[in-house]
Amino acid sequence: MHIEPGLVAPAKMIVAYATAGGAGLWTAKLAWEALKERGLTSLAARTAATTALVFSFFEILPHYPVGVSEVHFILGSTLLLIFGAAPAAIGLALGLLAQGLLFAPFDLPQYAANITTLLVPLFAIKALADRIIAPETPYVDLKYRQALALSTTYQGGIVAWVAFWALYGQGFGADNMASVVTFGGAYMLVVLLEPLIDLAVLAGAKTVRGLEKTGLVTPRLFA
Repeated sequence: MHIEPGLVAPAKMIVAYATAGGAGLWTAKLAWEALKERGLTSLAARTAATTALVFSFFEILPHYPVGVSEVHFILGSTLLLIFGAAPAAIGLALGLLAQGLLFAPFDLPQYAANITTLLVPLFAIKALADRIIAPETPYVDLKYRQALALSTTYQGGIVAWVAFWALYGQGFGADNMASVVTFGGAYMLVVLLEPLIDLAVLAGAKTVRGLEKTGLVTPRLFA
């Protein structure tokens, strides 16, 4: 989902700075709520975990250049369900930044666009989860259709944002449009795998006794 260098001209990146700034403010709101809910130690521990995982997702898991970008297994819904919205958002931002600083400095000029692409769909699935999962239902008891809805929304959001940046940066020419469609079709294949990964991880978490007392997972995982 990386926005490739040159896809959006520097003069046009002002839009990305604005959207990333908005995403940062919303992340701060979520972080404040998480602090009040479980305290700094829990938030810091969960953020460290998500940052390490996101960095691993980008560097270790398979990723393939397709069309206007790359297909990555980011597992945003998995991060949300296990660690909560704030740690997931901060981890996505820090993991992507670390990957850029250490291995892909050529991606740093596009950081604002890339972080918007990752975070706004995450906020969308947080809102969706609050709507489709009953308050008394622990995340470990999630149904396949709910996991599929979250995954489809997250991956669809990423595709929509990449398409926006590509069309905003390069216009509606036939070649660019074809590249966008190719990327979108390939990326949505992730939807076939992510719900199964979500359910497998949740099932594993359900078997770990006392995990809910460690502060390393979101309270919604078990309650």
